[in-house]
Amino acid sequence: DRQTLVAVLQFLRRSNLRESEEILRREARLLGDDLGGSVATVATSSPGVAAVAAVPPGKGEVRGDCGVGPSSRRKPREVRSPVSSPSSKITHSGDVIGGAVVVEDQPDVSAVLSAYNQQGDPTLYEEYYSGLKHFIECSLDCHRAELSQLFYPLFVHMYLELVYNQHESEAKSFFERFHGDQECYYQDDLRVLSSLTKKEHMKGNETMLDFRTSKFVLRISRDSYQLLKRHLQEKQNNQIWNIVQEHLYIDIFDGMPRSKQQIDAMVGSLAGEAKREANKAKVFFGLLKEPEFDVPLDDEDEEGENEEGKPKKKKPKKDNVGSKSKKQDPNAPPQNRIPLPELKDSDKLDKVMNMKEAARRVRLGPECLPSICFYTFLNAYQGLTAVDITDDSSMIVGGFADSTVRVWSVTPKKLRSVKTAADLSLIDKESDDVLERIMDEKTASELKILYGHSGPVYGTSFSPDRNYLLSCSEDGTVRLWSLQTFTCLVGYKGHNYPVWDTQFSPYGYYFVSGGHDRVARLWATDHYQPLRIFAGHLADVTCTRFHPNSNYIATGSADRTIRLWDVLNGNCVRIFTGHKGPIHSLAFSPNGRFLATGATDGRVLLWDIGHGLMVGELKGHTDTIYALRFSRDGEILASGSMDNTVRLWDAVKAFEDLETDDFTTATGHINLPENSQDLLLGTYMTKSTPVVHLHFTRRNLLLAAGAYSSQ
Repeated sequence: DRQTLVAVLQFLRRSNLRESEEILRREARLLGDDLGGSVATVATSSPGVAAVAAVPPGKGEVRGDCGVGPSSRRKPREVRSPVSSPSSKITHSGDVIGGAVVVEDQPDVSAVLSAYNQQGDPTLYEEYYSGLKHFIECSLDCHRAELSQLFYPLFVHMYLELVYNQHESEAKSFFERFHGDQECYYQDDLRVLSSLTKKEHMKGNETMLDFRTSKFVLRISRDSYQLLKRHLQEKQNNQIWNIVQEHLYIDIFDGMPRSKQQIDAMVGSLAGEAKREANKAKVFFGLLKEPEFDVPLDDEDEEGENEEGKPKKKKPKKDNVGSKSKKQDPNAPPQNRIPLPELKDSDKLDKVMNMKEAARRVRLGPECLPSICFYTFLNAYQGLTAVDITDDSSMIVGGFADSTVRVWSVTPKKLRSVKTAADLSLIDKESDDVLERIMDEKTASELKILYGHSGPVYGTSFSPDRNYLLSCSEDGTVRLWSLQTFTCLVGYKGHNYPVWDTQFSPYGYYFVSGGHDRVARLWATDHYQPLRIFAGHLADVTCTRFHPNSNYIATGSADRTIRLWDVLNGNCVRIFTGHKGPIHSLAFSPNGRFLATGATDGRVLLWDIGHGLMVGELKGHTDTIYALRFSRDGEILASGSMDNTVRLWDAVKAFEDLETDDFTTATGHINLPENSQDLLLGTYMTKSTPVVHLHFTRRNLLLAAGAYSSQ
């Protein structure tokens, strides 16, 4: 199209790329004078004002793509076909060159920043902002809460625009005058922002780039939006209107405006709220059907185990927990949706043990709280950074800042390695106790230390069959260790930066890792390369968790959002916003329907996965929550924090009578109970030990772990 061509030519001329300009002009058969004349008309049209498009009703989005101003030459553009729905959007950042679109993977820094080219009188920015502030503060209560969401993104963009255009003193005075008005949970972001005082600072700053490339999402009712639009158009306040058009995504809904409490519960992430579209996809949150297998019957009574401590195989009783999942869950994914590993005989044996243990499980509830057994790591001068406990509670592993991984046996049974190859060749392979004979008694000890990482170990995870152990580290690798030989089998290299967390799938074979490079990766133990890369977070992926059916992965991030990813196709199917600080713990309920998340803001938030809604908020902790775990039947949620406490919450009560009608789902009018204290069943203090891990045994005894700190 001619205008685009003219603008590109003009850009080439400004950049002194005469040769390219000549070639392009010859291609397009444009003469010199012809270009000059057009340039004049292009240069005068002020960017952004060119297309202040009115919103077609029901579209629920404001967009004004400025056509041809110099500033819009290289900014990420959104291409949308006129008939497509808001969800089918292709965003690409690229140059239009001779009619061909060159798509760039990474937003080029200068391209991203160029949208901040001079757009108004710098001395009037304070006036614009305070004018809007006055208007919003004087509007009706019902609109004020919604429109107040605009303060923060507008403040940031106006400040960055001043800095980019080198009006340093105006930027400084603008920041000082208005930064105190922003919500308290943006303090950390504002601290980063206050250090950006020169155009050069903006070039390498990631936070800055995130803010520029991802549109800040605001959810506002149609009435409030019309009010804002009318005000800005009457005041001829193009400066603010341009920013709204250019950098914000306004998700408009029909109905009552939301209250201050409802908005406060949902906002606070780096890029505003999630678009409602983001949580519409169907999620199969049900559990997979347990495989049925026959167990040889024994005639003994319930005496249980023989003297060796080996399980007696026993047909589970009909009323047993094992028979619950015989019927296919209507919300479960198809059994073969993703390939899962076959069950080995040892796995079947373990399942039988599990069923027997479950028969003796304590039914927990407000009247019957679990006992808590706390494993304190004493003299952990190496700095404890991660803990995991096997499903059968027989081993505990610690990851340390001195780059070691230490495995302890928690039962009287010592840890033994397999004998050397020479010794193994002498063993009679037909004997009944061959599995015992291959172990080398000389190596028996309570503790094994695994060396291999070259930086602090931030995450550890046992495989469900207890044969393997994963650890991830600041050195950018994930290592797989054998618990038969206590040696490293594989080092998985994919992350270039520290890896903050890793976890095995509940079915083994697959595992997930998340790190400082803002992506989570799905791996299989027998592949060197990741199978899936989950990209979308705007900051470090700090924690990762598999859904009990292994078809989904939840990731928590320092961008203060939680995302749910589909393992099958790598799509993001849920985005949960509401935390006011980086997320550090995740736990799925045993039935797969709910997710609990904990963060540095000391709140535990509860989410309904099927409806994509926040359904609860548990307040009580005064510091970061590093551990969350549901009891085996999901009656109790335990949370452990840096405030040296373990708290128990009534999960049954928290999830009963949920209001998840269509209206709530459509608009996000969530109604959280004012007080979460009636859900708190107990608080248990340690002397001076922050809680970094929690685990319910198969009989519902709660195990907690942490390192004693002497401060």
